[in-house]
Amino acid sequence: MKDLQHDPKSGSTGDDHPIRKLLSSMTMGASPASAITMWTDWAVHLGTSPDKQLALAREAQQNWTNWLTFMAKGCPADPDHWPAQPKKTDRRFRDPLWSKPPYAAWAQAFLLTEDFYNTATSDIPGLTPAHDAAMTFTVRQMLDALAPSNFLATNPEALKRTAETGGQNLIEGAFHAFADAQNAAHRIRKAPTKTVGKDVAVTPGKVVLRTHLMELIQYAPTTDTVHREPILMVPAWIMKYYILDLSPDNSMIRYLTEQGFTVFAISWRNPDATDAHLGMMDYLKQGPMTALDHICQTTGAERVHATGYCLGGTLMSIAAAQMARDGDTRLASLTLLAAQTDFTEAGELTLFINESQVAVLEDVMAEQGCLEANQMMSAFQMLRSNDLIWSQMIRRYLMGEGEAEMNDLMSWNADSTRMPARMHSEYLRQMFLNNDLAAGRYQVDGRAVSLRDIRAPIFGVGTETDHIAPWKSVFKIHDLGHADVTFALTNGGHNAGVISKPGHNRRHYRLHTIRDDENTLTPEDWMQVAEMHQGSWWPAWTTWLAEQSSDRIAPPKMSGTLEDAPGTYVKME
Repeated sequence: MKDLQHDPKSGSTGDDHPIRKLLSSMTMGASPASAITMWTDWAVHLGTSPDKQLALAREAQQNWTNWLTFMAKGCPADPDHWPAQPKKTDRRFRDPLWSKPPYAAWAQAFLLTEDFYNTATSDIPGLTPAHDAAMTFTVRQMLDALAPSNFLATNPEALKRTAETGGQNLIEGAFHAFADAQNAAHRIRKAPTKTVGKDVAVTPGKVVLRTHLMELIQYAPTTDTVHREPILMVPAWIMKYYILDLSPDNSMIRYLTEQGFTVFAISWRNPDATDAHLGMMDYLKQGPMTALDHICQTTGAERVHATGYCLGGTLMSIAAAQMARDGDTRLASLTLLAAQTDFTEAGELTLFINESQVAVLEDVMAEQGCLEANQMMSAFQMLRSNDLIWSQMIRRYLMGEGEAEMNDLMSWNADSTRMPARMHSEYLRQMFLNNDLAAGRYQVDGRAVSLRDIRAPIFGVGTETDHIAPWKSVFKIHDLGHADVTFALTNGGHNAGVISKPGHNRRHYRLHTIRDDENTLTPEDWMQVAEMHQGSWWPAWTTWLAEQSSDRIAPPKMSGTLEDAPGTYVKME
C-alpha cells in the first residue's frame, strides 16, 4: 500500500519511513519522544520550583504523621478517622475487610501516596497544561498497578477466598492467566456471547442500499401511521452499529419504530488493510449523504431527522454544515448522541495525542493498513484501568472466577472493528490536533464548512461519566451554531448513558433548551437551570422529534431490498 504522508509542517518525509516503522513496532505504537518530552518538562520545572518542593516536603511529612497516628489508634474503621478518603468511584477498598489492620494501614498508605503524587504532578509553575494533565494521568496509571488490592499477600478478600477454597482459587487463577497469555500471544480477542441476528440486532427490517462502506437498513413499521419525516441513524464506525439495536427490550431502534417513526440505520463495513486509502470524505459521501439521497427518493420525504452517535455524530455534523453551506434543506433536525464537534476539551483521550504520537500511529498504520481493534481497545481500557484492567485481573487471577456472563451491551463491546489508516490519520489531525471543524477550517469538496450555518434544531445528549466524549465537550455545540439547542445530560457513561431504555432503574437526566436568540450559558450555569427528571431520556427525545415533525402518513414501502436485516457487513470479522 502507499505510505501515509505526514503533514509537511511536521517535518517528516517518506524517505525515513522504514526506520520509523521499525521504531514504532518496537514501542508498540507509543512515541518515546513524546514521553521523554513530558517527563523532562515536568522534572525541569519541578526542579526549578523551590516553593513547590517545599510544599511537597510538608505534605509528605504531614501524610507520614497522619498515617502513624492512624496506626497508633489501631486503624479505626470510622471513615472520619481515616487520613485519606477514596474517591466515590474507587471500589477497590469497599469490602469491610479493608477496614481491619493491617489491610487498613496498607490501603491508607496507598491512598496517601496517590494524593501526594497527584500534588507532585499538578500545578507545577511553568509546566504546560498538556504535560501537567499527561503526567498526572501517567503516574496514576503507574500507581494503579501497585495498589495493594492487586497482590495476594496484601488483598484480604483474596486471602479469605484462598482459605475458604484451600487454594483452589489460585489454581483456577493460574489456568486463567495461562489462557489469557496464550490468547494475547496469538491475538485472539474475547468473542461476543450474543449472536447478531439472533440475540441482538433482531428488529425486523431490510437492507435497502449497499455501498463499499455501508449498508443502509430500513426497519419495518410497527404502527398504522408514521411521522412523515424518517429518522437516519449514523453510528460510529469504531464499533458495530447494533449498539442502537441490542436485545429487543434494550433497542433504541425498536423503541423509535414503536413511537411511530420510520427508521433507517447505517451499518458500517469492517475495513481491512485493502481499505487503507479511504478517508473521512469517503465515509461522508458513501455514508450519510448517499443514505439521505436514497431515503428522500424512495420515501418521498422532503426532510429527514438525522441522528449521529459518537464519531457518527461528528460526521453527521460535517454533513449538516455542508448541506447548510450548499442550501440543502433536507434536515428536519439533528440529534448528536455523545458526539463532539469541538475537541479542545475532549477528555483524557487527548492527553497523548500530539504531533509526535500521531506521527508514530501513522507509521504503525502505514505498515498495517489500518488500526487494529485490540490497539484501539487498549487505549480505551487505560482510561478506566481500575474497572477494565486491574479489577478484572483480581477477579480472574486472585479470586479464581471465570468469565462473567456478558449482557447485550458487554457482548457488543467485545465485537470491535478496525479503522482505515487514512481516515484515522485525518480524524486525529483535523479534529484532535487542529480542531478544524470548530474553527471553520474543515473542507468538504475543496471549500470550508461552518457549523454556524446550521439552522436545523439540535438535540444534544451528554453523559455524566463519559470518558470518551466528556459532556462539557459535547455541550460546546451550543457555542458553534445558529440553531435552537435542546440538551439532555443523563447519568451513566458513553454507552450505558445513551442506551437508557424506559423503565431502567436508577436513571435520571437534566433537560433544557437554549434558543438561538437567547444568551448562551456555561455548562455550570446550564446545570443550575436545567430541570431534573427521573427515568430515561428517550421519551423526552421522541416527544421533541414529534414536535419537529409534520403530519402522520401511511408507512412508506421498502424499495430495492437486498436482504434481511441485520445484513452482511455487521457480521464481518
